[in-house]
Amino acid sequence: MAAPSGSTCGVMERSIRERVPPLLTDLYQFTMAYAYWRAGRHEEPAAFELFFRDNPFGGGFSLFAGLHDCLLFLRGFRFTDEDVEFLRSVMPPATDAAFFQFLRGLDCSGVTLRSVPEGTVVFARVPLMEVAGPLAVVQLLETSLLCLVNYASLVCSNAARFRLAAGPRRKLLEMGLRRAQGPDGGLTASRYTHIGGFDLTSNVQAGFLFGIPVAGTMAHSYVTSFTSLEEVCPQTLVALNGDPDPVDIISLTKGWLSRVCELLGAEPGKILEGELAAFLSYAIAYPQNFLPVIDSYSVSSGLLNFCAVALALCELGYRPVGVRLDSGDLYRQSVEVRRVFRLCSEHFSISAFDSLIIVGTNNISEQSMAELNKKENEIDVVGVGTHLVTCTKQPSLGCVYKLVEVRQRPRMKISEDPEKSTVPGRKAVYRLIDAEGHPFLDLVCLAAESPPEAGVSLSCYPLRCHNSSVSVTPAQVTCLRQEVFTKGQVTHPLCSAAETRAKVQGSLQTLHPRHKRLQEPESYSVALSEELHNLVTEIRKGSSNNSNFLLAN
Repeated sequence: MAAPSGSTCGVMERSIRERVPPLLTDLYQFTMAYAYWRAGRHEEPAAFELFFRDNPFGGGFSLFAGLHDCLLFLRGFRFTDEDVEFLRSVMPPATDAAFFQFLRGLDCSGVTLRSVPEGTVVFARVPLMEVAGPLAVVQLLETSLLCLVNYASLVCSNAARFRLAAGPRRKLLEMGLRRAQGPDGGLTASRYTHIGGFDLTSNVQAGFLFGIPVAGTMAHSYVTSFTSLEEVCPQTLVALNGDPDPVDIISLTKGWLSRVCELLGAEPGKILEGELAAFLSYAIAYPQNFLPVIDSYSVSSGLLNFCAVALALCELGYRPVGVRLDSGDLYRQSVEVRRVFRLCSEHFSISAFDSLIIVGTNNISEQSMAELNKKENEIDVVGVGTHLVTCTKQPSLGCVYKLVEVRQRPRMKISEDPEKSTVPGRKAVYRLIDAEGHPFLDLVCLAAESPPEAGVSLSCYPLRCHNSSVSVTPAQVTCLRQEVFTKGQVTHPLCSAAETRAKVQGSLQTLHPRHKRLQEPESYSVALSEELHNLVTEIRKGSSNNSNFLLAN
């Protein structure tokens, strides 16, 4: 799929402005911005970094997502008169009125964003985004950028795990809109689960906005709304071969139903007439897209009714699509359904039954998805909702946005909890690749350092290794971050969901299987360069010596 068209980009940008206006942030961002402004510090050059501390779901990797929305947000960032008047009403009364005039003229023309490309495999503690610009502005951006990246990256990573669990053969359908955390959560989930590896969505608005293929046929309510064949209207269907005379499809189907029951040794008296009526009514409406749910009452009744209607459609030149199973033992049921399809294909010489698909949807989790590869089954498409979009195994990625430099001076948060300490200074991030083409270490350096070179040994300090250094020699080196926004303009092409999805698959393919294991993966190394490690050590020593405290002796 090509990059978004101008009209599509316009719709998406309007969507971002409506979903993420500048007021979608925390109040303390404005009180801090005011304090900076009041002290005359609001124009000081500053840089923040966005990263997460632990890989999600107990896994070995994450996927970076949400950049596309961040860029549209930055490009459209400005306050309206209505925004400013509301802020005037909620900020402390002592706030100088001139501050609100300052806000009215604020935009991101002075902001520069350097970022890992969207769709890249990333790891804990690696700075994904660097946001640089006037201190007050880049402070105001914090909450909105975190909101746009946190869930997008989490649900995209969750989708990638479902894809790894399912394997490459089966198609995956995202159908979590009704279970999502509100309309925006549903839209975000549809976009980023597609990027993470899902093929289809049930979300029509996501198809409109993002170009994701949409799919869906009927619910149990449709089936149970029918009680009699008298409710089928019309009761005829014109054959696909061009014969203009309508065919009585009810009589045709009844004939096929008797033959199917005879083939399978089933009792016609146990067939549910309302279910057959529902299938016929839908087949008449969509003879080329017939895929009913067959377990509204029992799979045995639903399967017989489906076969009868599908055989009637085939006789008239149409090709039914398949069936959906939504309860019970999907593995066992799918095997039995496939057996019946093959019997019908052989006995009635209807080759279309060889290509019928079986869709499974029944509260699918990552664990049950993984079991598909362990148990005998005939499921072609898996629909996933709740466990995918709500990320039940881990509800938040925990991205943070931390100050690393002000006025060209590195800044560092030193916490009693070492996990919450930050790494100071503006940085460059390099991915080191081994001779087999697999990434094996992400190296975080100071921006002013010379980049590592392929084939040249270097010493670095892996995080969480208690100040121990290691020596590594990369076969290839890739610079992870690139400038994507400056002077109020997006400087890197915006990609469609399909293009970013392809990047995800390419990035995952390069990752060694030991890091992709869903259970007990091997930890991927993230390390500091010697210069950066020395800077951290120097700042820590200065802090422990109380050199930054006014009353130090």
